[in-house]
Formats: sequence, C-alpha cells, structure tokens
Amino acid sequence: MDDERAIRLLCRINLGLAGMEVLEATDGAEGLAAARKEHPDLILLDVMMPDVDGWQVARELAGDEATRDIPIVFLTARAERV
Repeated sequence: MDDERAIRLLCRINLGLAGMEVLEATDGAEGLAAARKEHPDLILLDVMMPDVDGWQVARELAGDEATRDIPIVFLTARAERV
C-alpha cells in the first residue's frame, strides 16, 4: 500500500521478477479492503498516506482476527524517529 505510483511500480517490478504475485493499493482504505479479501502472505505498507495512514491500517489489520497474522513491512521516506 503506497500512495506514490513510482514506489508501487518499483516494488511491483522487483517483486514480480522474484516470482511473487503483487497486489496494489493506492491508499489505506483500498489496502484494508484488499487485505481482508485476498489474505496476502505479506503486506508492504507506507507509513505516510492520506486519509487512513499506515499506522491506522496496521492497527485495523491487527485488530481483525482474519488479518492479524499477516506480516507487515513498513516503507517510509520519513527520516526522523517517531
């Protein structure tokens, strides 16, 4: 899940070349819906997205019995510690 098209393209190409099937979401709400429907093996999640940010997406996925065990890898351009 990333709102930046270039980042999604980079991930899709590299993961696809590694033989992985890639699903994309342009924002948190779309990503939540996709995760609940598709039950992916792993989620790459941008921290900074409009409306529903990555932290909220992670909280909602963790609170849902059907998605709580999906591993999440956060991606961010943020340089400072939170």
